[in-house]
Amino acid sequence: MQRRAILGSLLAAPAFAQGAWQPDRPIRIIVPFPAGGATDVWARLCAESMSEMLRVPVLIENRSGAAGMIGADAVAKASPDGHTLLFTITPLVQSPIVLGNAPYDAVRDFSPIGQMGTTVLIFMCRAALPPRNLAEFIEYAKQQAAAGRSLNLGSWAAGSSAHVFALAMNNRLGLGMTHVAYRGEAPMVTAYLSNEVDAGINSLTSTREHIQAGKLRALAALGDTRAAGMADIPTFIEQGQDVGRGWSGFVGLLGPARMPPAVHARLTEVFRDTMHRPALRARLLALDTDPVWLGPEDFGAVIIRVRDLWTELTRGMDLQLR
Repeated sequence: MQRRAILGSLLAAPAFAQGAWQPDRPIRIIVPFPAGGATDVWARLCAESMSEMLRVPVLIENRSGAAGMIGADAVAKASPDGHTLLFTITPLVQSPIVLGNAPYDAVRDFSPIGQMGTTVLIFMCRAALPPRNLAEFIEYAKQQAAAGRSLNLGSWAAGSSAHVFALAMNNRLGLGMTHVAYRGEAPMVTAYLSNEVDAGINSLTSTREHIQAGKLRALAALGDTRAAGMADIPTFIEQGQDVGRGWSGFVGLLGPARMPPAVHARLTEVFRDTMHRPALRARLLALDTDPVWLGPEDFGAVIIRVRDLWTELTRGMDLQLR
């Protein structure tokens, strides 16, 4: 009987060790976009709860550039000891496809920890422009282009969802707008407010207050469903424009590849518990973000699906505009 008890404890030891990993210094979460954008806001919300559970500081480091690839590459090349993580969105896989010469492989070089959720993106314009809805905007943009005064079409990065879907609309409808890429969503929103950019696709997380203040005008939602927090904004599809059908991006946490199982398991547990906290979920919903938790395996499958979809979607597009 004693021998069985000892054997049982030995067999249980690895499982206990996996849940017992404890970081011995602060954890750094790299956000590959500037401070103030939606990705940065989401990361900081999650870091608060993770720090509490891990009992060490969880620090956010904004490292932008190359459409998110600089920050992502820093994590891909970091030690897989659990102290350097990546909080990011779909440009993790989009940017290498569009820009080429990627320093990392989005599937091979990372360990998915979990998906935080998804968010509906909105096509909008400066409220100072005359159009009151999507149909009026389309007509206005065509008129301006015909008169040699093309509107500026912003995006938070070349090759991003904002760029590809806005360019698809621009090309299909012959709007003649000129693309301008920024290094993150926060600089793009600043450009709106300083009248440098006329229109573009953004998250409500970064723009809701400006829409409510009457500085930006929401015209259409991307994807198949409306944003729950602003359900009065119809989708492109509902307005007769086949833009963004079936699209849904991701928001999530990853580490470098080859993380020790105990480290990966502990981080997954902490991030999962963070995402199931009612207070955090309420805060995300208030930021127009749908908190949809997926574990490592399912999140990894989403990354592969987005990669394959983006490869097909961008085939033949000229996305090297600046």
